[in-house]
Amino acid sequence: MSPTAARKPGAIGIRAKQAQDTRAKILKAAIKVFAKQGFASGRVESISKAARSHDRMIYYYFGSKEQLFVEVLETIYAQFNEAESKLDLDLDDPLHGLEQMVEFVWQYYLDHPEFVTLLSSENLHQGKHAKKSLKLKEISGYAISVVQKLLDAGKAQNVFRTDVKARDVYLMIASLGYFYNANQYTLGAFLGEPLMDEVALAHWREVIKDTVLRAVRLQLPTETAVMSESRIA
Repeated sequence: MSPTAARKPGAIGIRAKQAQDTRAKILKAAIKVFAKQGFASGRVESISKAARSHDRMIYYYFGSKEQLFVEVLETIYAQFNEAESKLDLDLDDPLHGLEQMVEFVWQYYLDHPEFVTLLSSENLHQGKHAKKSLKLKEISGYAISVVQKLLDAGKAQNVFRTDVKARDVYLMIASLGYFYNANQYTLGAFLGEPLMDEVALAHWREVIKDTVLRAVRLQLPTETAVMSESRIA
């Protein structure tokens, strides 16, 4: 075997690693640019500059700006799922486990504002890029399955309602956290309150937890009677 042939496997491995790194850098840069400027205003030139690459490499690896944005959406959802998969949810105490879930989602929105802004940008386009993804349905299925495990544990222990659906609980948690963050500036101006200081954020986190738990918790007969009497009074 010639020395050149002997080096081929390693050389191919290096080139593959370089290609993988370049693709990852472009994707990371695209997340930042699209989060700041939106899909319409996010220019390919800005992305390639931020990635220290070239425009042609974006088209080589992703085909188009639109397909790059689709992969950006898939990536941010996959990153969310990856972080969620590391949670050690308390299935022995599903009420506590559900609180953990709420706290995770709420904190993730705060720690990753690009997640919120990218979704807001995509909603301006009526989800046309998300609809072209073949992966988002699979990704959302995992997120809802995590909630389902908590609900199953709670129903088995007779602490959760039997008619509550994982999809509805997921939407409740996501919407209460997303809306607050996505509309923080207009809501703050409208209400005349600082919504993003520590006290306000901690308060809304507790509101979400209380709202979700009240929605799923099985009401005991004594609790129902007390609530009925209070309404009559």
